[in-house]
Amino acid sequence: MSRQRTTTTQRTVTAFDLEAGPGVAKDDSWVTTGRAARELGLRRAEFDLAVRLGRIRTEPGGTAGERRVARAEIERLRAGPGFPETLRRSVHAVGTAEGAALLGVAKSRFARLARLGLLVPVAFHLNRYRAVVWLYLADELRLFGDDGKNAPLLTGRMPEGLRGLLDSGTDLRPRNWRGRHLGFLLREAEDPWARAGAVASFLDPPHVTQVVLDPYDRSHLDGFRHRPPGGAHPDSPGAQIAADLMTARDPDEIAWLRADLARLVDEARAHRPAPRPPASPRPMLSPPPARPAAPARPEILTATDRAGRRGLLARLRHRTRRAAPLGGRRPVTREAHVRPRT
Repeated sequence: MSRQRTTTTQRTVTAFDLEAGPGVAKDDSWVTTGRAARELGLRRAEFDLAVRLGRIRTEPGGTAGERRVARAEIERLRAGPGFPETLRRSVHAVGTAEGAALLGVAKSRFARLARLGLLVPVAFHLNRYRAVVWLYLADELRLFGDDGKNAPLLTGRMPEGLRGLLDSGTDLRPRNWRGRHLGFLLREAEDPWARAGAVASFLDPPHVTQVVLDPYDRSHLDGFRHRPPGGAHPDSPGAQIAADLMTARDPDEIAWLRADLARLVDEARAHRPAPRPPASPRPMLSPPPARPAAPARPEILTATDRAGRRGLLARLRHRTRRAAPLGGRRPVTREAHVRPRT
């Protein structure tokens, strides 16, 4: 019973209890991102957008890829003026139709302004037809509409130079979103390799291979690359569309990312070299088995040697025939067995 009371007392102690020990305060000084979203009155998509925009500060969690929010950060946001409406309004994102209504223009003109890079998307998602739906911050659209310098773009005929860009198929929405998303990933990265991985996430693998030549550096770098947002299965059509939007296509953008990647990898390598397999000691090799002796090379005889050998053999045969009668028997010749013909 006393053990249950002790457990209940530990759970009710918060980080704001000045009498509590530092270990207990530390346990309750952080909350998960899901709980932080509920306490701030935000939907999960709004919370994630607030984190990307820097409205809410997060820290790495206990496991890889996990983020957490400090209790002090939640209290700071709660103490802000107009909470929670002010926070929710700062992350309110709208599509083309609502954005055009905010600017008082037609949807077609709004889309042209966005294609020209004058309106920068903050996020995107795919609808049920797998079409890309770009989202824009409502606060930024209001600022654009309130700026008197942009009045000619909202009414009347589009300037000739801009019309030429539109006729050539210019669409800067993916590139502007990549630049914005890269800024978020770099702000979130707390390690030199993580910063290099953020840049590598926007390049095709062949470009990364050409910049990072060492295979161990590339293998270590791949662990810090980010997948496109959306959480779709990597092999699904939606994930392929998102990956295409996240990959740089313009030559100048690719050149800038390659140069930045080379610099960041050099900094990461100087900070902490990529892990490599331990150098194994050279194995002691047993001596190879002895090879069988090669057969003696046949002697090469010249014509003179052959003639001399024939003469020697002839003399030996002659001596053998002459010495045979001393044994008591006459050698049988071939002619003695030949019968005469009748």
